[in-house]
Amino acid sequence: MSERRARPASPDSDAKKPAWRRALTPPQSPASRSAPAPAEPEPAGPVEPVSIVQAALYRDGVRVSTPATLADTFRELREQPDGMAWIGLARPTEAELLSLAAEFDLHPLSVEDAMEAHQRPKLERYGDTLFVVLRAARYLDAPEEVDFGELHVFVGQDFVITVRHGAAPDLSAVRRRMEETPELLRLGPEAVLYAILDSVVDGYVPVVAGVQNDVDEIETEVFRGDPEVSRRIYELSREMVEFQRATRPLVGMLHGLMAGFAKYGTDEELQRYLRDVADHVTHTSERVDGFRQALTDILTVNATLVTQQQNAEMRALAEAGFEQNEEIKKISSWAAILFAPTLVGTIYGMNFDRMPELHWALGYPFAILLMAVVCSSLYVIFKRKDWL
Repeated sequence: MSERRARPASPDSDAKKPAWRRALTPPQSPASRSAPAPAEPEPAGPVEPVSIVQAALYRDGVRVSTPATLADTFRELREQPDGMAWIGLARPTEAELLSLAAEFDLHPLSVEDAMEAHQRPKLERYGDTLFVVLRAARYLDAPEEVDFGELHVFVGQDFVITVRHGAAPDLSAVRRRMEETPELLRLGPEAVLYAILDSVVDGYVPVVAGVQNDVDEIETEVFRGDPEVSRRIYELSREMVEFQRATRPLVGMLHGLMAGFAKYGTDEELQRYLRDVADHVTHTSERVDGFRQALTDILTVNATLVTQQQNAEMRALAEAGFEQNEEIKKISSWAAILFAPTLVGTIYGMNFDRMPELHWALGYPFAILLMAVVCSSLYVIFKRKDWL
């Protein structure tokens, strides 16, 4: 995000904004900036969970009805031709999606995509209906990882249908902000789509901050020689690949929407809002690209440091081996020198009566001289070989 978006707004500056703009800007309290917004309640149920998070009908920007079922929503919308239906679903069943497709004439390809999660972000236009796939993200502090959700949005002339796969984004907060500003909600389904886009893009801000903190920690661990840092770099790099897949297509999608301003008569205020969201998406995408490059550089530096450490250890082992070898040479040399007199003395100490030179008068001096000559010769030889 740009600095203008990241800086907490004062009450006076909020009051100067247009009402519709204030509705799209969530409160910037410290708590809301440090932690992701709570997600819509997940559908609950022991066997077949209820996937309808909330359905409502609006007229002139004001909620006029909150149907309990899809059938009631269809019936009340037909009774109010100038109204707009906003239906929120979480992991809907195939039957629910098929009933929506039949009621609102949704294209079979878009319905098939909505049934299957793991779609890439995209924007498709089927006649008068827009089909948008978004990848929301939130940063989980405890495991220090990024959690991705998927959102499918159908936008028609009098309806908005959201199909959520995952905990993010917090569409209940978007609905509350829109209902608090009827003049914006009065602009119709297009305004709801842009509000959802803004919520998804704003949700990237704490993720970028969390990833930046992780990158800083990884840099410290790399130079500290933490053996587990390579695994953390790899895991964060994979998350950044997913983050890129979520943000990069949004740039083209928003420019595609902006290209249709004149053709579809988009409200001038909404045009400004969409351009603002496009700027923030571009900024976020550039930050994510920077994270990937930084992690690649860090991984290279870590590999270099590990190689240097291994080389230093091998050099130390080689030096220790050389010193040990020198000591072995000295010990072996002295052992050989001492072996010569020991051998002569052992032979003449065998106490045999019939031995050469045993009764010779010069036998003893000869033996001493022989031992001295052999020891001196061995000493000279080993000294020349630098064993001693």
